[in-house]
Amino acid sequence: MASDHVDVLIVGAGLSGVGAACHLRRDCPGKTYAVLEARGAIGGTWDLFRYPGVRSDSDMFTLGYSFRPWTDPKAIADGDSIRDYVRRTAREYGVTEHIRFHHRVVRAEWDSGTARWTVRARRDDTGEDVALTCAFLFVCSGYYRYDAGYTPDLPGMGEYAGRLVHPQHWPADLDHTGRRVVVVGSGATAVTLVPALAERAAHVTLLQRSPTYVIALSSRDGLADALRRRLPAKVAYPLVRWKNVLLGVANFQLSRRAPGLVRRFLLRAAAGRLPAGYDVGRHFSPRYDPWDQRLCVVPDGDLFTAVGQGRAEVVTDRIDTFTPTGVRLASGTELTADIVVTATGLNLLALGGMTISVDGAEVDLADTVAYKGMMLSGVPNLAMTIGYTNASWTLKADLVATYVCRLLRHLDATGQQIVTPLAPGSGERVPLIDLKSGYVLRGVDALPKQGASAPWRLHQNYPRDVLLMRHGRLTDAGVRFSRAGAPPPGPRRPDPARPADAAVG
Repeated sequence: MASDHVDVLIVGAGLSGVGAACHLRRDCPGKTYAVLEARGAIGGTWDLFRYPGVRSDSDMFTLGYSFRPWTDPKAIADGDSIRDYVRRTAREYGVTEHIRFHHRVVRAEWDSGTARWTVRARRDDTGEDVALTCAFLFVCSGYYRYDAGYTPDLPGMGEYAGRLVHPQHWPADLDHTGRRVVVVGSGATAVTLVPALAERAAHVTLLQRSPTYVIALSSRDGLADALRRRLPAKVAYPLVRWKNVLLGVANFQLSRRAPGLVRRFLLRAAAGRLPAGYDVGRHFSPRYDPWDQRLCVVPDGDLFTAVGQGRAEVVTDRIDTFTPTGVRLASGTELTADIVVTATGLNLLALGGMTISVDGAEVDLADTVAYKGMMLSGVPNLAMTIGYTNASWTLKADLVATYVCRLLRHLDATGQQIVTPLAPGSGERVPLIDLKSGYVLRGVDALPKQGASAPWRLHQNYPRDVLLMRHGRLTDAGVRFSRAGAPPPGPRRPDPARPADAAVG
């Protein structure tokens, strides 16, 4: 079994992992590092998903890296462009040569005596078991399973004689030209697929059990276009980025404080893009409030256009059973389909599925509390990237990578080797991800929890987190710094002179 050592080991070569490596190169140039990637390519989600129309549902001025301006004219970009952006960034920052492909991490073991992680990986290409050691483990593997999307056990699926596919594993040989297609689902993937498929299919039906909120946004950013004609990209990019950040925060806060107002706006906007008399209430009016689940963005209103032109339709009903030729609904209607696409979601998977132990004791992630949304109580020298649920993933990924670099520099400057979050001694425990989407509700109990207040509560507020992560204290009541040989800390005991969770980092 091969073994070697690096200062920082990054798990995952997607948007977050490449960004983390770039931050290390920029902010901690003396640190050695390696990136382990389970698949054979850079890009993560943006290399995995190849279904028609795949694109971002966030603008690229916030989904792009803070240190590398997005210069493509389209603000809402297609998957190929995003994958190329990530790969070019990796090459320009010298990250590509540090990536070890086909290395699937299965386990990580921390030893306080040596202040090291031993990380065990399986090489999917050779079958070899590999062990590496590192001083700091940085997990950027996302939060869902790459090898299997979620497909519910729908009645009669075995009877269906047509082509049944999941978007996460889109067949390269699938030709939908002139075919009748039914897309089961109502989330971001479904509303992306329908207009893309409708360009060549005979007809496409979006079959949803219940609606989601859908909003049309321009695929280009007018301010960005204007500024780029007058200013260098490095000047224009942060201005547009902050404009979009603040608009997003305002939208989310308004949705939380006046959900009825936002709901009425979204429904009126949808009605304005659909034919007169269209039943917006049935097909585009969810039972939940805006931002209880993510809003679905359709660039330039492409979904509404496809429906208005009759190339696609939305059906809101329940599946009674699959038949050999399609799907029979609870209403008795049968939808004939040559192809059925189950855009039914993801399976959550924390830390890429690896197991972890600290000084021989197994760690149950569900029993840990997330510190600043990025570290785990009782687990030394480990950070994970989980992006925002109400904004671009990369906004949070950039903050986490910046904070990790601050921690590493602090350890070096103070002669310490270990940083360990201390679980709050009391207080409420709530899910780490607060969305009510089906994929979240199915798996959230297996994820770490949040506490009642900072530094144990994830705010979902980028400007506030900038203050906390870039400028807040590194030494607060939520963490302990130590050297090799120190025993791992136990849960933090409440201070009788102050509330247990009052530390604000």
